[in-house]
Amino acid sequence: MRSVEQNLMVTPQTLFAIGSATKPFTTMAMSILAERGLLDWDKPVRNYLPTLKLYDSYATEHITPRDLVTHRSGLPRHDRMLFKSSLTRKEILDRLQYLEPTHELRTVFQYQNLMYMVAGYLVGEIAQSSWEEFVLSEIFNPLEMRTSNFSIEETQKADNFALPYREKDDKVEKMPFCNVDVSDPAGSINSNIVDLANWLLLHLNQGKHGDKQIISPVHLEEMHSPQFVTPQRLQFNEIFHYFYGLGWFISVYRGHNLIQHSGNIDGFAARTTLLPQDNIGIVVLTNLEQNPVIHTVTYYVCDFLLALDESPWNERMRERYAQAKEEKAKAALSIIYARKSGTQPSHPLEDYTGDFENPAYGALSVSINENHLTATYNSTVYKLEHYHYDIFIESELDDKPQLISFLTDIKGNISSVTVPLEPTVKDILFTRITI
Repeated sequence: MRSVEQNLMVTPQTLFAIGSATKPFTTMAMSILAERGLLDWDKPVRNYLPTLKLYDSYATEHITPRDLVTHRSGLPRHDRMLFKSSLTRKEILDRLQYLEPTHELRTVFQYQNLMYMVAGYLVGEIAQSSWEEFVLSEIFNPLEMRTSNFSIEETQKADNFALPYREKDDKVEKMPFCNVDVSDPAGSINSNIVDLANWLLLHLNQGKHGDKQIISPVHLEEMHSPQFVTPQRLQFNEIFHYFYGLGWFISVYRGHNLIQHSGNIDGFAARTTLLPQDNIGIVVLTNLEQNPVIHTVTYYVCDFLLALDESPWNERMRERYAQAKEEKAKAALSIIYARKSGTQPSHPLEDYTGDFENPAYGALSVSINENHLTATYNSTVYKLEHYHYDIFIESELDDKPQLISFLTDIKGNISSVTVPLEPTVKDILFTRITI
């Protein structure tokens, strides 16, 4: 169903958000530029973007386009900095210098959308246009991907698009579209089965569509070749360790070369898969977020087309999905149980209100709405309930409740607030803006 409420069925033309399955389009754009001699994968990014500045001076001088798209920059995700942001890509680029890395350059695989945004900005600067314009003219148009686009605003103007849904409290409910325009190169493409079939056929046909050679076999093979090892452990006998190529995860499925990329964004889950030696391409699009069926269907089709005995993927994914839900529920309960009873805020609610700022993340605003504190960041509104002392809890937006802490200065005034926007680092500190 593309719309449960209106009882509308999905067709091959139905547009879905494909999330991070966008990333291979960005590396394809970079590969086209490399083929034309306009980009060198292994020269410093500063050769093309002189204003790039990272927290670490060595990384600033040495990070390359290849590093940007293989998730080895040393930075963790920091996705909240991007999603629903009103900042431009250049403004985000200028704030990267304030994000402290958790590892040195090229030492650890850490999935990173910010660096794909930088890669897309790089494409636009080299091409003297924008990432969207380059992908449209050099990939979409030659592949006859006539209805694919880069914005949920454009998708909602189409005649045939899927609405986003999520499962909450064991019920499926419609949810808002997520605007990720600033991070387009990392995950903004909306497409359908018809268009994405042409996209995968390009990869299976040695970079050729019809009579047109869009990318050379040599550069296509480099995209499909391992660049960096990922830390994922072996979970199933059928699938080998994963590597990351240029915009693709690379593994082996039951002895067959497997190249794929998933995408998850609010209300949608997608997966595009290639088995190039077997001339197989698979697209799975769904409008339910975090949907395990993208794995189940993909591997069922692999087994069927490779004429292999069917593995119990449905049972495995249902079990894994149930286990993940149970773990999230336990984590949420642990936060509730840790609450100290009988406490109250140290100040009247009005004292917690105001504007706060972090040099990387930007502005956060706290106000009072119906006798509750609300915190607004990147157009997302967090409704806060008192937890204990000067700590408040937000339990509606995420599966795991978020604890937001207010801090005082030596005079006892509320001077800053910390928000857990990136789980791999300390809570992000926003300092009150004084006028």
